Amino acid sequence: MTPAEIHLWEQLRRRQRLSLKFRRQHCVAGFWLDFYCHERRLAIEVDGPVHQDQEEYDAARTVILNGLGITVVRFTNEQVLNETVAVLARIEVVAGPPGSGRASRKT
Repeated sequence: MTPAEIHLWEQLRRRQRLSLKFRRQHCVAGFWLDFYCHERRLAIEVDGPVHQDQEEYDAARTVILNGLGITVVRFTNEQVLNETVAVLARIEVVAGPPGSGRASRKT
């Protein structure tokens, strides 16, 4: 895991956010997701510099995951490390209210 992923994992692990269980490095449809909440079908991706060169691949991957009913939210390493409170607030908004069962598709 990258330093940004470790930092975010420390915030998400042990149901610390919305009492949701996130898994790290979870595989769905052959794609490795940085963090995944099965209950809300929510994938969180933390993108480092390498993702600047693979935007088309990431976009296609997101379309496939969306087709499987999974909402994908992306953050840069810098956002995770420097704007942690805003990142967590965005995850909470997208995850939706407790008991909703699905993440909001408005990302």
